[in-house]
Amino acid sequence: MILHIPNVLSQNQVKECRELLDKASWIDGKLTAGSQAVNVKSNLQLAEDSQLLAYLRQMITQALKTNPLFVSAALPNHIISPFVNKYENSGAYGNHVDNSILYDATVAKHYRTDVSCSLFFTDPDEYEGGEMVIEDTFGTHEVKLPAGDMILYPSTSLHRVEPVTKGVRMVSFMWTQSMIRSAWKRTILFELDNTIQSLRAKYGETQEAVNLSIHYHKLIQEWAEL
Repeated sequence: MILHIPNVLSQNQVKECRELLDKASWIDGKLTAGSQAVNVKSNLQLAEDSQLLAYLRQMITQALKTNPLFVSAALPNHIISPFVNKYENSGAYGNHVDNSILYDATVAKHYRTDVSCSLFFTDPDEYEGGEMVIEDTFGTHEVKLPAGDMILYPSTSLHRVEPVTKGVRMVSFMWTQSMIRSAWKRTILFELDNTIQSLRAKYGETQEAVNLSIHYHKLIQEWAEL
């Protein structure tokens, strides 16, 4: 499942982030790339020990935990501390798949990467190129979202960032270990949750909505890994 989640950050939050990032110091993004990705990665990144990254991590993680669409789609067990990167001067990130296990230095623990996300700080008209391209069983998807919006997709997806030929592209990227390991099971639960919420919005708390909700929670209980 590839999902566009709008307005993860408010416009005021985006403005604050941009003001901070425009004055930030950056390091080579290859320093945090895996053995396969390091050969195709050309971008800049906030250092993991920077105070700015710590501040942005807190803001983004809190926004995700309180975003109903993200919670419904990812069913998060743990959100691995986000990173922030920057693409300019033909910077790009070639085809790769994210590491299946990552170390979260904030809590000193390894986590499985089930769900990947990219949260945009720059609007599409601020740069040329820089499309995120995600490949799945349904084909190839190009993504270039407004600032404050986020794309969510399975971490097993092959994806890349096309070269930024003009301007600057800044995003936060992160991974989540879900309570539900299987991508297709997460999709089933997401669609079921959407159906329940739609029924409630149209007809109120009917017995049919209650019954579906019971089955939804039974499936989570059956499939969850904590």
